[in-house]
Amino acid sequence: MHLSCSHSWHVTPKEAIVIQNDLRGKILMEDNFEQINFVAGVDVGFEDDGKVTRAAIAVLEYPSLKLHEVSVGRCKTSFPYVPGLLSFRELPAVLKAMEKLRRLPDLLLCDGQGYAHPRRFGIACHLGLLTDLPAVGVGKTRLLGTHDIVANERGAWQPLMDGEEMIGAVLRTRISVKPIYISTGHRISVQSAINHVMQCTTRFRLPETTRQAHKFASVAQDINTVCYDL
Repeated sequence: MHLSCSHSWHVTPKEAIVIQNDLRGKILMEDNFEQINFVAGVDVGFEDDGKVTRAAIAVLEYPSLKLHEVSVGRCKTSFPYVPGLLSFRELPAVLKAMEKLRRLPDLLLCDGQGYAHPRRFGIACHLGLLTDLPAVGVGKTRLLGTHDIVANERGAWQPLMDGEEMIGAVLRTRISVKPIYISTGHRISVQSAINHVMQCTTRFRLPETTRQAHKFASVAQDINTVCYDL
């Protein structure tokens, strides 16, 4: 896998913030992709009391959402837990997992934030820019911003605002269930991000991409790459 840009991962939190500020201007906030045939969920867990970072990428056929391929990458956890800087803690393992994939996905749905981030550079932005793949941040919780009440209807959403700026969307994927937080990562608009997340969501709150990736990021069994119906 060729990275479109790179930087050192052996940095301090202050240096990490500088990198975020330097790279955020390169993010594309509009649709810049072709047909989506494979969509991937990206999730990260930890082993050995946090000493090892474990990332899982679940690639699903789109729009059928049939599981196609799973890859897991591990590395020593070398960056501290700092809110707003989670990509520096998690992405080294994610990139290892991506290197093992037999086919890169056409769209990444990341467990975390994209543009809805204090410096407008969450993990979905970071990963999307490094790989030059369209990416969406799918957050279970809000990092920042305010919004109006979301109607209790599947697919209803409200803009997530930081002052006068729209930084994402608050999306209700199931009736009478808490909404999720969607934001652009790279090469996709907010509206397209909402549409694709809804297409990846079945009867659960979270999209199938996230659910599948989470299973492999959190289990203790050893796995490198699993391929289905190749």
